[in-house]
Amino acid sequence: MNNTITTITISRFLAIYILLLVILLIMKKNNIKESKYLFISSARMTFQLLLSGLILTFIFKNPKPIFTIFYIGIMISYSIFRVYNKNPNLNKTFKKSIALGLIVSILGIIIYFVAVVVNEDLFNPQYVIPIGGMLAGNAMTGVNLGIKAFNDRLSDQRDKMESLLNFGAHPKDILRPLLNTSLETALIPTLNKMAGMGIVSLPGMMTGQILSGTLPMTAILYQIAIMIAIATVDSLSVFIALYLGYKSLYNENLQWVLND
Repeated sequence: MNNTITTITISRFLAIYILLLVILLIMKKNNIKESKYLFISSARMTFQLLLSGLILTFIFKNPKPIFTIFYIGIMISYSIFRVYNKNPNLNKTFKKSIALGLIVSILGIIIYFVAVVVNEDLFNPQYVIPIGGMLAGNAMTGVNLGIKAFNDRLSDQRDKMESLLNFGAHPKDILRPLLNTSLETALIPTLNKMAGMGIVSLPGMMTGQILSGTLPMTAILYQIAIMIAIATVDSLSVFIALYLGYKSLYNENLQWVLND
């Protein structure tokens, strides 16, 4: 087995962009008017990843704790910003719950994974940053799904909730079923991914490790560990965000203070 990864030259790397023409043809064929967005997204992705590559190269050459902490802080802050941006009508208390959920879950699982599972220095950028990126990205997606599902259910069942409140039901008892189903909605994509992994797909982390020369079994153990960590950070972040945030939707007089 060759333990060295084949270097992709710039000219061969640029060949991958030819595949965008396939997407463009499909979009044109089906009258999907998002061709401009396709190229903007591709350009943004390329710029952002190249910039990240330059920053990470610098950090790996200068592995100081402050750089690792700063990079993780940027990732978590951006995750919070994206959730806020997708859910602009949340009240301040609910937003604080979301921020707390993301910060506690991402940092907590990073620390556990790196210190206990990998048994590495907590400030080692080689482990902390890639693992932190996967956890932050999945937590952000999970919270977005959970909050969206919760808000959709609030809108759909608003009249029913008003009636139940008028009949003397406690807001907590009215909202809890909505929270449970919203949490389930947020977890389903990750659980489906776990169920099909190894049969339907070889996940990105495992593929990258194998390409870089890591033994398949080592890559598999890492992938199993990271998927369990992702499922945990998903459930923990959504749970904290929803179960702390929903209490801001009614006051001490048991009156609704719903998001607009």
